[in-house]
Amino acid sequence: MLAATVAAFAYVGTVDPNEPGHYPACPLLTYAGIWCPGCGGLRSAHAVWHGELATALTANALAVAGYALFAAGWLVWAVCAARGRPFRLAFGRVHAWAAGVVLLSFGVARNLPQGAWLHP
Repeated sequence: MLAATVAAFAYVGTVDPNEPGHYPACPLLTYAGIWCPGCGGLRSAHAVWHGELATALTANALAVAGYALFAAGWLVWAVCAARGRPFRLAFGRVHAWAAGVVLLSFGVARNLPQGAWLHP
């Protein structure tokens, strides 16, 4: 999992998503003019790869939070594995709903006039 994640980040870090023609455009933005919660995610991954955290946060703050959560989860798993302890995440229905509410709220907020600062 870690190797695949690093390989994906390395690819996005090498092939700049800010230059047109390398990645497909977001269909929701293209056809409806609405910023989805994922818009700017590749640009934020590119900026994180190059160590530009402020740029990454302006591209997609929610994606950067997701990258940080993944890294923290992997680190906790690695420490538990090194100590010979089991690592178990128990996600329930409440967690799924909470994640959905966060994604929906972020998607709505970045399309409101007050949330213009959330646009990539």
